[in-house]
Amino acid sequence: MNDQRKVKRPPSLLERAADMFGLDPAANAPTIDVSSLPPEPEKKAKKVMGEAVAEIPQPEILDPVVEAAPAVEPAAAPKASPRKDVAKAAPAIVPARQGTIDRERLAARGMIVPGTPVTGISEEYRIVKRELIRNFGGVGNRPILPRGHRVLIASANPGEGKTFSAVNLALSLAVEADHDVLLIDADIAKPSVLEALGLEDGPGLMDALADPRLPLADCLIQTDIPGLKVMPAGTQHMHDTELLASARTEALLAQLEAGAPGRIVILDSPPVLAASPAAVLAGHVGQTIMVVRADATLESALRDAIGLMGACPHIQLLLNGVKYSPGGRRFGTYYGQGGA
Repeated sequence: MNDQRKVKRPPSLLERAADMFGLDPAANAPTIDVSSLPPEPEKKAKKVMGEAVAEIPQPEILDPVVEAAPAVEPAAAPKASPRKDVAKAAPAIVPARQGTIDRERLAARGMIVPGTPVTGISEEYRIVKRELIRNFGGVGNRPILPRGHRVLIASANPGEGKTFSAVNLALSLAVEADHDVLLIDADIAKPSVLEALGLEDGPGLMDALADPRLPLADCLIQTDIPGLKVMPAGTQHMHDTELLASARTEALLAQLEAGAPGRIVILDSPPVLAASPAAVLAGHVGQTIMVVRADATLESALRDAIGLMGACPHIQLLLNGVKYSPGGRRFGTYYGQGGA
């Protein structure tokens, strides 16, 4: 009889599963206490096409880490002319009156005569107007002067040349390609702009302020110089200072500028120490030119006048009636010479 030895067989798959998961296949019972195991995580079900489907847990996706870019300062915006900001909704007011400037009268008074060769006086006012344009145009490193296109021409006392300067400055500015000029006679008590230019009188500034129903076109004169319009002082009013100080004046100036982004407004002021409207008008402009007459204007009077014009942020002096120039300036003579 052959001696047969029992060979130990390898465990079956079920037996290995029982050893791994604690299940006794013979007794069909677990060999480990499942009550001590942690509970199974609940799986939320979501419906797809009406059927419940176990939701598959998705891995957590973290937001990408992005380093903040270094702050970059925005490029400086180019300077914009304040005249570009003028409201253009309404068309420009077209003057209802026409007038021809008396050139012979201008020549007899030693003033700039349009259409004639360059003279010393025209060269002097070229320098003045360039300074004014730089102030409201923001040329170079200069800041833009708010309302700098409105210029008040004043003096401390009568007879110091404010109207002479206002008219000459307006005539010089009128030939600028990018601008036109509105010259307003704001010396209500003693207007003299129309007389200097040889224009006929009629309704003007005070009439427009006193009667808002009056069309502004009736208060404006278009001269035979395309770039020059004139507004007379108008009828004298017992409350001229109060009207000029009111919001109506600011609204009127805005109307005169509407539709004309290149317009420069020149106002001929009353003498500062002789009439109260001058100080009021200073609050409506961005620049004031205080005319000082050589050998006539006292320093004390000039200081008092400037003190009253504090409503204007930018005041400059213009010396008038100088007979001697220490620098030897002889503007205008170069244009009459034949050689360079």
